[in-house]
Amino acid sequence: MSSRNSKASKAAARERLRAEREREAKRAKLRRQIFVGVGVVAVLAVAGGVAVAVNAANKPSYWEAAKKDKLVKPANTSGTNGTTIVVGDANNKNNLDLYEDLRCPACAQFEQTSGADVLKGAKDGKYKITYHFGTFLDGNLGGTGSKNALSAVGAAANVSLDAFEAYHTLLYSKAHHPEESGPDLFAKDENMIKLAQDVPALKDNAKFQADVKNGTFDKWALDSSDAFNAAGIQSTPTIKLNGKALTADGVMDQITANLKK
Repeated sequence: MSSRNSKASKAAARERLRAEREREAKRAKLRRQIFVGVGVVAVLAVAGGVAVAVNAANKPSYWEAAKKDKLVKPANTSGTNGTTIVVGDANNKNNLDLYEDLRCPACAQFEQTSGADVLKGAKDGKYKITYHFGTFLDGNLGGTGSKNALSAVGAAANVSLDAFEAYHTLLYSKAHHPEESGPDLFAKDENMIKLAQDVPALKDNAKFQADVKNGTFDKWALDSSDAFNAAGIQSTPTIKLNGKALTADGVMDQITANLKK
């Protein structure tokens, strides 16, 4: 091999080595760019996830948001914002205030044992009943059944007082009232609608069902609960005849005795 060829070969080898180094440098740079890009995307994804989580945490609950809804008062309601339901002659001078929570087991026991007699007394003209509903058991037990059931009761009252009376009795019945330690069945609209099928005035009633599903009376339920709380009621059922507190046990005897005075 001549000296010239040797030098040329060495130069060509050096050129190939230089070119290979340049290609490797470019590949390394590209790898770094890809790595940095993926890292940025990952950081943005994490940041986005954190932002979504924070927004979700800060987003008001359904019932918190319902406080800002426009108030729709059910038909057949009375008082400020329609937060009471009166059964019997509204002009009757004798008034039986009845404070209840629809999830309350003691209220259920009261209604199962004395509810029919108490309602009959109003029908017979002895007094009128003014129903007040609270939702404090949602806070005590967790869940939203008290509020949701009250909204459904408003939908029933909007149909008629007879529908309210029958639905109210049904919800407190032994067959349908949820156990205190059991599932929050009243929190589900489909359960409230299914139960209403046993009430003739509500059976397959499209308006009632739409009001329950759409939460038409959710704001009313919250306002009713606020009025209940403002009355300073500490337990349910609370029963007052013309302002005098009665006990749930033997309530009809107490009513009779007080009306004779």
